[in-house]
Amino acid sequence: MCGIVAYLGDKQAYDIIIEGLRRLEYRGYDSAGVALLNGNLHVYKKKGKVEDLVQHAEGKDVFAHLGIGHTRWATHGEPNDVNAHPHLSSNGRVAVVHNGIIENHSTLKQALSELGHEFKSDTDTEVLAHLIEEYLESHQLDLEGAVRKALENIVGAFAIVVLDRLNPDIMIGARRSSPLVVGLGEGEYFIASDATPIVKYTDKVIYLKDDEIVSIHKEEGYEVKNIANEVQEVSIKKLDLKIEELEKGGYDHFMLKEIFQQPDTIFEAMRGRINAMDGYVRVGGLQANLNRIKNAKRFVIVGCGTSWHSGLIGEYLFEELARINVEVEYASEFRYRNPIISEEDVVIALSQSGETADTMSALKLAKEKGALIYGIVNNVGSSIARMTDSGSYIHAGPEIGVASTKAFTSQVTLLSLMALHLAYVKGTIDKDYYRRILVELENMPKKVASVLKSDDQIKKIAEEIQHANNVLYLGRGFNFPVALEGALKLKEISYVHAEGYPAAEMKHGPIALIDENMPVVVIATNVNNYDKVLSNIQEVIARKGKVIAIVSEGDTEIKKIANFTIELPVTVDPLTPLLSVIPLQLLAYHIAVLRGCNVDQPRNLAKSVTVE
Repeated sequence: MCGIVAYLGDKQAYDIIIEGLRRLEYRGYDSAGVALLNGNLHVYKKKGKVEDLVQHAEGKDVFAHLGIGHTRWATHGEPNDVNAHPHLSSNGRVAVVHNGIIENHSTLKQALSELGHEFKSDTDTEVLAHLIEEYLESHQLDLEGAVRKALENIVGAFAIVVLDRLNPDIMIGARRSSPLVVGLGEGEYFIASDATPIVKYTDKVIYLKDDEIVSIHKEEGYEVKNIANEVQEVSIKKLDLKIEELEKGGYDHFMLKEIFQQPDTIFEAMRGRINAMDGYVRVGGLQANLNRIKNAKRFVIVGCGTSWHSGLIGEYLFEELARINVEVEYASEFRYRNPIISEEDVVIALSQSGETADTMSALKLAKEKGALIYGIVNNVGSSIARMTDSGSYIHAGPEIGVASTKAFTSQVTLLSLMALHLAYVKGTIDKDYYRRILVELENMPKKVASVLKSDDQIKKIAEEIQHANNVLYLGRGFNFPVALEGALKLKEISYVHAEGYPAAEMKHGPIALIDENMPVVVIATNVNNYDKVLSNIQEVIARKGKVIAIVSEGDTEIKKIANFTIELPVTVDPLTPLLSVIPLQLLAYHIAVLRGCNVDQPRNLAKSVTVE
C-alpha cells in the first residue's frame, strides 16, 4: 500500500523521485523518504507528507543520478522518522524501499541479531536490508545474487528496490504479490509501484510478474530473471496514459474532479459495447468464454469496499435480467473459508487497482478449484488482469482520490452491460424491456450530467448537517447497495459514523437511534415499492429525524414531508444506482470539506490495499 519510485540515468534523480512521490502519495502518506547514491548513500526521510520531506531535505546534498524513494502507509511500526523508508543495512551499504509485508520478519530478525546485526526501526523492511547485507558480506555474492538469496528466505508479499553503495550504477527491483513496473527511457530507467511517475518520461514499460527480479545497469541495460535465476522473456507495453489525467484540472480536489468526470467515464465503459438503435450489446470478455459463462451454475462475485458494493448491484442485475444465481463475497472472508466452488462456477473479481491482495488470493483459491475466473479492473496490465481467464476493463482512467467514485459507476455500468448481454443470449428478457434499458444506458451520461447540476443545492444540505455525529442511509432493492456506498463515502472522508441499511430493516433496530440529531438519507426512486419507502420516511419523521430524500423528478408526495429533497431524472429501476449514488458522493465530499478534512488523502487509508 506504499508508493515506490526509483531512477537511474543522467538526470537529477532527486527531482524525478520527489515528483514521482507526489503522484504516488495516494498510495500512502504517513511518511516519505529518499536514498541518493553519489559516492555515498544520502538518506533523507521524514514523518508526514512528501512536502515535509522536501522541507527536511532543503539545503542538503541531493545531487545524484541514482536514487530510490518511498511514501508509506504504515503496517509494521508507527509512522515516524525512524520507521520511514528507505531502510539501511547495519554497515549502511544497502538501502531498500519496500511495499508489502514480510510475514516471517521476526524469525529472520532474531537470526540476524544472533549474527551481530543491530536494528534501528520497528519495521519488517529493515530485516530485508540486513539480510541482503549478510549475503553480500558473509557469502561474497554480487548484489543480484544477494537479493535473490534473501528473497528465497522471505515469506510474504513484496515489491522492492535495492541500492548498494559499492555498486553506483546498478539498481535491483523485485516483486511478489505487490505491483512493480519498470520504465524504459532513452539512456534512463525507472521503477515504480505504478505508471503514474513514469508517464512523463516514457511510454514504454515492463510489468514485472510474481517472483521476477530486474537488474538494471547504467551501461549494460536491464535483465529480468526469476528467483530460480532463469532469464525471463519480457513484454514491453505502451502506456495509454496522459499526464493531464494525473492533474486536478482546476478542481479543488481529485475527488471532486473524479465525481464530475462520471458522464465521460460511464460513456467510456460503454464505448464500442452498446448500440441501442441496433439492439446491440457485446462485452468482449464474455464472448471469449460465452458458452461456459451463460451455462454457469452460479456466479460468485468477490471484492472489497466499494467494489463489494458494486458487486451487490451486480447480483441484482444478473439475477433479475439474466436469471443467474449469484453470491457476493468479501474477498477477505472468502479466501480464509473453505468455499464450495466447482468447475460449473464463474468467479467475478472486482478491483479498481487490479492489485487488491485479498481479491487476488480469493482468485487463486477459486482457480485451484476449477472455476472460470473473470476480472473487472481499471488498471491495464494489473496483476488481476493478468491472472484471470477472461475479463473486461472499465476504462475509467486514473483514479487518484482515495475514496472511489468514478470507478464505482464504471463497474456498475459494465455489470449492467454484462447482465444485458447474458440476458439476451439466454432469452430471459422481454425484447421491449431490453431495448428500453439499452436506450436508458446510452442516455445515462447526459442524465448523470444533469444530476451534477444539483451540486450547489447539495452543498447547502451539507451545511445544514455537517455537525451530525451519526447518519443513517436507507435504500431498497437496487438502491440498498447504494445506501451502503453512500455511508462508506461519508465515513471514509469526513470521519462521521454512518450506516447503510435496507429500508425495511430500519424497524429491526436502527429506528432506536433516530432523533432530532440524526440525519437520515433515503433513496426513494423505486417505482415498485414507492409506498413502502414513503412509509419508512414517515416513520423517521414521527421520531423527529431529519430526512434527506433522493427522489425521481416529478415526485410530489415525499417532497411534502422531507426536510430536503434531491431530484433525479427518471430511469428504469436496474439503472437507478448510476444516478442515486451521485448526490451521495457530493454530499460526503462537501461535508468533509466543511469539516476541514483532507478529502483526497483521508487518515489511515490508502488507495490500493496491496497487503492483507
